[in-house]
Amino acid sequence: MLNVALPKGRLGEKVYAMFEKAGFPCPSIKENNRKLIFENEQAGVRYFWVKPSDVAIYVERGAADIGVAGKDILLEYKPDVYELLDLNLGKCRMAVAAKAGFRDDNRRTLRVATKFSNIAANHYLSKGRDIDIIHLNGSIEIAPILGLSDVIVDIVETGTTLKENNLEVIETIVPISARLISNKASLKFKSEQIENLRRELMKGMEKDD
Repeated sequence: MLNVALPKGRLGEKVYAMFEKAGFPCPSIKENNRKLIFENEQAGVRYFWVKPSDVAIYVERGAADIGVAGKDILLEYKPDVYELLDLNLGKCRMAVAAKAGFRDDNRRTLRVATKFSNIAANHYLSKGRDIDIIHLNGSIEIAPILGLSDVIVDIVETGTTLKENNLEVIETIVPISARLISNKASLKFKSEQIENLRRELMKGMEKDD
């Protein structure tokens, strides 16, 4: 049985649809109930819903053989897992944004508000820019407006929230999308099952193209 960690929410539903199409269905997952674990012995899969930011932990620790996590999580937390496939879902970008008309003054430390402290630190380290990271957990957009930070580093999808708060993207750090990841030991001991699933997912993606 292949244990699969799916991210709760809309992304997870899209991911499950891909798995179903690839020949790994589990009809009970569509029932209206509060169950978190679903299995289909015939298809050889057991799915379970977890918080998106926790998927990589379940996979890294071996509670799941494979899972689907955003590239942002993989870059921020650097879990010890294998990245097997870009699913081209949940596409967005990690970006630097600031108040409209912002100009960076290199003579002083740049104040950066973000949920993604490691991504921000690595980005500015590569530029040799001295920064002060302000780690926040929500409503990052408010930070520059209230003068808490000069810029923010955050995920941007449409950019609507930024515009509504008179902010604009000044730099894209990296594109983000959902990735299929595997536990390292599982890839060794369940390599045939995992490779078969990866191959079928790729076939489905090629058909969609």
